[in-house]
Amino acid sequence: MSAEENDLAAAPAGRGKMPSKIGKYSIIREVGRGSSGTVYLSHDPFYGRDVAIKLYKEPSGEDEAELQVARKMFFNEAQMVGRLQHPNILPIYDAGEEDGRYYVVMEHVHGARTLSAYCRPDNLLPIEEVVRVIFNTVRAMHYAHTRGVVHRDIKPSNIMLTMANEVRVIDFGIAVCVDTEVSVIRGVAGSPSYMSPEQIKAEEIGPRSDLYALGAVAYELLTGRRPFKASNLAKLLHQIVFATPHPIHKLRPEVPEELEEVVWRAMRKKPEDRYSNGLEFAAALTRIHQTLRNTRDALDERERVAILRGLRFFHDFSHTEIRELLKAAEWREYAPLQDIVRQGEMDDRFYIIVRGDVAVEVDGKQLGQLSPGDCFGESSVVPNARRQATIRALEPVTLLQVSSTLLETLSAACQLRFNRMFLQTLIQRLQGHGHPNA
Repeated sequence: MSAEENDLAAAPAGRGKMPSKIGKYSIIREVGRGSSGTVYLSHDPFYGRDVAIKLYKEPSGEDEAELQVARKMFFNEAQMVGRLQHPNILPIYDAGEEDGRYYVVMEHVHGARTLSAYCRPDNLLPIEEVVRVIFNTVRAMHYAHTRGVVHRDIKPSNIMLTMANEVRVIDFGIAVCVDTEVSVIRGVAGSPSYMSPEQIKAEEIGPRSDLYALGAVAYELLTGRRPFKASNLAKLLHQIVFATPHPIHKLRPEVPEELEEVVWRAMRKKPEDRYSNGLEFAAALTRIHQTLRNTRDALDERERVAILRGLRFFHDFSHTEIRELLKAAEWREYAPLQDIVRQGEMDDRFYIIVRGDVAVEVDGKQLGQLSPGDCFGESSVVPNARRQATIRALEPVTLLQVSSTLLETLSAACQLRFNRMFLQTLIQRLQGHGHPNA
């Protein structure tokens, strides 16, 4: 699968005659077209697997320069066979020539989409997911760089996500490979919006040019717009060399300042001012990811404290006591009709209903129901006791689940507050409804 397949999606098969076979590969259908050739979904009979084949344009007198570029792209991709074996790089299995037609054979990833789908302001990925995707792409490119390969065309449509959200870098058609006799495409090559200043000026490029492009991709994934945009190509190239992109936080205020700084460093005008290599870039993203995760956990705790404060069970608890209890408890979600506890089971946990209603059943008969703020699990106070009722979710239910063992690790004041409120709630419930113990 290549950039053509992802950029152009399913192209109509009616344009030109589709071959029935290419080499040993049976052609199933056309899946995309690009300037350099056509991509087909094919089958490899030897390994019994579907593959994607890019068939380059056949020689003709129409546009010899374009065909020469296509041939160079083929040889570039052909030399990648077996050279780059990384989980975040789409593998190229085979390459060949048949009756003057050049082709490369790649992994076919069912249901894949490129990052282009997430470059619109109305369809942005979560910030933490952007960090994950760029981190995996950086790792893949660092691997390629250590093997003498510079991609030169990093852009959203050349970074693919599988159905399992795994990253795949694709399309090494204009890559530069050191220690090779293959003739590369010289001069300005790549996609203008993601080119580094040195690419535009046709200067010597290296791994840091790919890191610049990854910074530009990160900018677009975070904001939904490209770092530079102009009415014509000349103005765009001038901006890339001399201008500064609009600040990320002005376009998406929730982007952390530290993450914006990471993107800016990757996109510095001079290569020597950027990250020295992909490993350094990846390390910076790792620190950002940890910060985001810590922030998310802190936000989750604040939200949960606020929710619990609204329940009658916790009216007399201080914020400190609720936070202490949360550290010894589990926040659990249950689907409708899912059993929370079953009659006859041994269980040493207390439960407080945060959201949703539950049914109380004995011997298969519903005897009552409990609502947010109610609690159950009183048999936990008796060693080796078995549940005397089944508690089943009637709708999506959220519970705070507290182990009697972990409860003992809390401060004496928090334990006392919890036990008093738990017993008080149970007494009120039993006096009012006579529900059986759970």
